[in-house]
Amino acid sequence: MGGRLARVFRNFNVENRARREISKEKPTPAPRHLTARLDAMADSPEIKEEVLRKDDRFLTLLKDVYVESRDPPVRVKDGGGEHLPCKQEEKRLTKLGHLEALDVKKVPKGKISIVEALTLLNNHKLQPQIWTAEKIAAEYSLELKEVNSLLEFFIPFTVQEFPKETKKAIKGHKPKQLT
Repeated sequence: MGGRLARVFRNFNVENRARREISKEKPTPAPRHLTARLDAMADSPEIKEEVLRKDDRFLTLLKDVYVESRDPPVRVKDGGGEHLPCKQEEKRLTKLGHLEALDVKKVPKGKISIVEALTLLNNHKLQPQIWTAEKIAAEYSLELKEVNSLLEFFIPFTVQEFPKETKKAIKGHKPKQLT
């Protein structure tokens, strides 16, 4: 409702107000800066001739100038704890088996891919006496401390099936009927 009222006042006498605004005298423009006048004077032939004329005194001074430039020796700034790579990282081929199409083919040494991580965690869970932390570290080019942390804090999911009698107990329960 407020919008309708506002629209009525806004549109009231619009044509007369527009004609009055259009018929007003145009305001005089602000004075131009001095550089605008100089740009107009740059078209004059005397100024063009002065610009194109060669000055012998300046040419002789220019010929005496000899510039020899040498780059200063490059200094590497110490970035605190930041280490810049000094050479390209060594990469190793992944050990994936039948899951090879799912993951990357080459991984930097000291790192593992997601599929490899899941594989080694599952192997360690199923056969911990065979897949020890030392064997995993040697197999995947990892540090022993990192492998121990990985085995301690990451556990793969397990699939559990409920016994059949539990299913029967759930199915055997009769729901109350609403009357």
